[in-house]
Amino acid sequence: MKITIIGNGYVGLVTGACLADFGNQVFFLDVDKDKVALLNRGEVPIYEPGLKDLIARNRAAGRIIFSTDVDAAVAHGDVQVIAVGTPAGADGAADLQYVFAAAENIGRYMSDFKAIITKSTVPVGTADKVSAIVTGVLRERRFADPESMFSIVSNPEFLKEGAAVNDFLRPDRIIIGSKQDAPGARACAMVKALYEPMMRNHDRLLHMDVKSAEFSKYAANAMLATRISFMNELANLAEEVGADIEQVRRGIGSDPRIGHSFLYAGTGYGGSCFPKDVQSLLKTAESRGHPLRLLQAVHDVNADQRGVLVRKIVRRFGADLTGRTFAIWGLAFKPNTNDVREAPSLSVISSLLARGASVKAYDPIAIREAATELKHSVPAEHFERVTFYDDQLAVLDKCDALVIVTEWKAFWRPDFSAMRSSLKTPLIFDGRNIYEPSLMQENGFQYHAIGRG
Repeated sequence: MKITIIGNGYVGLVTGACLADFGNQVFFLDVDKDKVALLNRGEVPIYEPGLKDLIARNRAAGRIIFSTDVDAAVAHGDVQVIAVGTPAGADGAADLQYVFAAAENIGRYMSDFKAIITKSTVPVGTADKVSAIVTGVLRERRFADPESMFSIVSNPEFLKEGAAVNDFLRPDRIIIGSKQDAPGARACAMVKALYEPMMRNHDRLLHMDVKSAEFSKYAANAMLATRISFMNELANLAEEVGADIEQVRRGIGSDPRIGHSFLYAGTGYGGSCFPKDVQSLLKTAESRGHPLRLLQAVHDVNADQRGVLVRKIVRRFGADLTGRTFAIWGLAFKPNTNDVREAPSLSVISSLLARGASVKAYDPIAIREAATELKHSVPAEHFERVTFYDDQLAVLDKCDALVIVTEWKAFWRPDFSAMRSSLKTPLIFDGRNIYEPSLMQENGFQYHAIGRG
């Protein structure tokens, strides 16, 4: 099948590369000329395990094209996949300008039937707006029956950064939302055919109406964000009463009605999905006069939790951190990605700099991205006090404490003796609870974790 992917970000690249690996002909369209040039050189603008090899293999097989040619992109694909970004606007609502621009281009250049997939995360009702845009453009072009020439299919993604390729190839569910009319049935059949290779052993497909499919993505992320904020609330109370949140987590996670996923206390959620999707859903609810009080609390708890490590540091050293130097392990918002969007590390670093401290930072993958983000988000005189290292032990030299913000695997079993020798004080603030307090005590460290009594 011929497929066009509009938008070469996480979702677009992973989706298109995996579909190409099934034998489809995939045309990747992006308006960013530099990104397209980079992809055509065999480089990939994001770090996602397995993705670079997947793209290289299918480019060599002639199944992948990267281009900025809109006309050729629309002509190529019987299936047009809209996978552009939907960042949060100034008011918190999803900014749909790129989705609508893609819809207009499809309508402007199409000449035969298209199944148009909205894979971008969009508010409920967006498919109707996309349909209206395409219909309007086709009418301008004097097509007699534009509604019969296409149909919108909502096909939300449920990919975890750091495991996106595996998630796509081995999905726990595939949601397809389509209309019940003839064009809708035709488009739905085309989309189902794309996923047939993944359903040979088990049918994971859930078919529903378009609005329910759109809502499912937000509902899933809202639930996961709620679990994170709930555990962070409990962790903060656990410290006050002398309980260990890790033992509590194991206790409640053993209940099959609850499970263990997303019950880890820490510095709050970040990334490109949870923060903006929670805000977007809150904005949708507000616009309908139906405020989501629980979800608002989830958002507020997360915003407050970003300061938990700095509050611990201030309790130990005082409010004025001038002359102090802190080592940071972990800059990406989670392991196995170079994504620093809404990363808790950036909040920690900004707060430490604002209090006069200097920062030495290390991350296995995301140093360049974090440096770029900090350079634009903190005052220049603060940024001068940040140094980036490419060695996780060297970054500790003569620091007053180590602050762990991302739980990369390399941090779990380090050389504690070498760490203790490098640090000015054997002091660790662990925002991910990766060590056992008793182990750290045995190794001579003062250890401050989240909710561990």
